Amino acid sequence: MTGQFWDIPRRLTSAPVVVGVDGSDAARAALLWAARVALDRERELCIAYGLDLDSARRVFNCYDISEPAVLQRVRAHGLEVAAREALAVRETLPELRVSTEISSEHPARMLARHSATAYLTAVGPHGTGGFTGHLGSVALSVAARAEGPIVVVRADSGAPDGPRSSGPVVVGIDGGPVSEAAVATAFEEASERDAELVAVHAWSDLTFGSFAGDPYTWFPTSEIEVNEEAILAERLAGWQEKYPDVRVRRHITIADPGPHLRQWSDIAQLIVVGSHGRGGFRGLLLGSVSNSLVQHANCPVMVVRPGRGPSDRDYS
Repeated sequence: MTGQFWDIPRRLTSAPVVVGVDGSDAARAALLWAARVALDRERELCIAYGLDLDSARRVFNCYDISEPAVLQRVRAHGLEVAAREALAVRETLPELRVSTEISSEHPARMLARHSATAYLTAVGPHGTGGFTGHLGSVALSVAARAEGPIVVVRADSGAPDGPRSSGPVVVGIDGGPVSEAAVATAFEEASERDAELVAVHAWSDLTFGSFAGDPYTWFPTSEIEVNEEAILAERLAGWQEKYPDVRVRRHITIADPGPHLRQWSDIAQLIVVGSHGRGGFRGLLLGSVSNSLVQHANCPVMVVRPGRGPSDRDYS
């Protein structure tokens, strides 16, 4: 267990829960999920809308459209959406502190900026489309570049009431420094939710079934599992001491953690993963496992990306 200097800003009592909205149903689901978290954690909820005025100007200038009048309508639409979403939250949770922000920034840039100081930042998996509301691309971009925890609020398609509030918290562990931050956050979430924590550990990212009819013919699986159980126990020991109230279940898989975590998403209330795994390619801002979960999981996915400095920011 290591120190958590990476997440000091979110420990401040003033750190809000931030949620991006665009007027879509998916964004509304993310809004209500974030509102419940903010209320439970006694945090302010900040409802943020990114206008992306630079993109709007580029479109309008191509067609010689009167820019000031159109941009004024874009701003008015943003104000209307934010006010409507704030009203929906206040009617449902009147005791919650709510604020709104209308930014001229691209939504991804706006939410990534907030993530540096927010308790957590939430976004829907897809939006309305168009330059004033494209949270689909935004979800992937923010998950890849944020400095603090990002939650893409996905829900089981068979759950009409939105994301489930029961079931375990599941964390993907590969033993690297990025997953250490994910483990820390997962323990905290499990403790806050009074939920069981399922620690899923894959000892390799390879899919051995792609190379042979019997995927494990050439591997001493029993020996591997014993060794990996010991490694996982060691990785969890310090956090179990810090969070003695959290019940932990360990799950070892020999390879390819993505499908296993997607299966867990059918019953989990939250999956926590690092932004990238042990592959080590700096250019791959979002790892294959976290990328897949953000797009295909059946529950909210929290992506934890520690240690991001100003020089790492890139929104191009």
